[in-house]
Amino acid sequence: MTETTFTPRVFSGIQPSGGLTLGNYLGAIKRFVDMQDQGDYQTVYCMVDLHAITAKMLDPATLRHNTRELAAGFIASGISPEKSILINQSQVPEHTQLAWIFNCVARMGWMGRMTQWKEKSGKNAEAASLGLLAYPALMAADILIYHATHVPVGEDQKQHLELTRDIAAKFNHDYGVDFFPITEPVIEGAATRVMSLRDGSKKMSKSDPSDASRINMTDDADTIAKKIRKAKTDQDALPSEIEGLKDRPDVRNLVNIYAALNEQTVEQVLADVGGQQFGTFKPALAELAVAKLAPISTEMARLMNDPAEIDRLLAKGAMQAREIATPILKKTYEIVGMVGA
Repeated sequence: MTETTFTPRVFSGIQPSGGLTLGNYLGAIKRFVDMQDQGDYQTVYCMVDLHAITAKMLDPATLRHNTRELAAGFIASGISPEKSILINQSQVPEHTQLAWIFNCVARMGWMGRMTQWKEKSGKNAEAASLGLLAYPALMAADILIYHATHVPVGEDQKQHLELTRDIAAKFNHDYGVDFFPITEPVIEGAATRVMSLRDGSKKMSKSDPSDASRINMTDDADTIAKKIRKAKTDQDALPSEIEGLKDRPDVRNLVNIYAALNEQTVEQVLADVGGQQFGTFKPALAELAVAKLAPISTEMARLMNDPAEIDRLLAKGAMQAREIATPILKKTYEIVGMVGA
């Protein structure tokens, strides 16, 4: 069997669950933009609205708003509908059609071992939706319907990508083909995991009761600056070496954020700011954050005032996506033995 050469292609998606934060931007969206602008890959970015209803059914108006807001966040952050394919998942039916095939490839034991299934189903797993159990197979289909070769992921998604690789390998083995790529994870960046501004040991989250714990991508310049000025730190000066961040999670978080926003390494930042007090560092971080983030929130607000334009761009993206997905699904059906494929 000859080895297949796959087009270098990136796929990634975010759930439109509302409330984009700095963590979403630095941990995911900024990296999406960087990969788009490298020009080394074709890039496909997705609002995974079908995944958003696995835990609970959202109010329809809320889901529509969240999907458009996420699309606005993507575009305002620099994801260009001219350079990338930008879609919402439900507009490309090939995702769910391939997911059914993968439901039949994946094993129940694989699904039951998924950490997010255990966490989200809790002690009353029998009351959880079938979609919550099966959604890793849909995630695999999201990726493999485009023969994506690379996926930028955070540490918390590595297990899902491993399952995607297992499904691809089992399908290829069972049918004696080299049809689906064994997708590679891309994990990089100084702030792939952004922590709370009020507690550096906890991940920044839109569900935190304190709005001061996070920077929302819809925050204006004054709000961004105020939240950074009030961010939790300690009494000691900033260290000059990474070792000095040990056991200082709040300080490490702010340095990571500065490094990611300024496209520096943590080492470079500490070389510049080592010895500074927070009365000097925080205003510098606030100025940097406002310069980088305020234009995004302004553009998001403009886009959200024209939902028809967002819908037009997503419809265009769906057509482009289906040009890739349709022949891949057709060939999958042929391999499996579907009559008429």
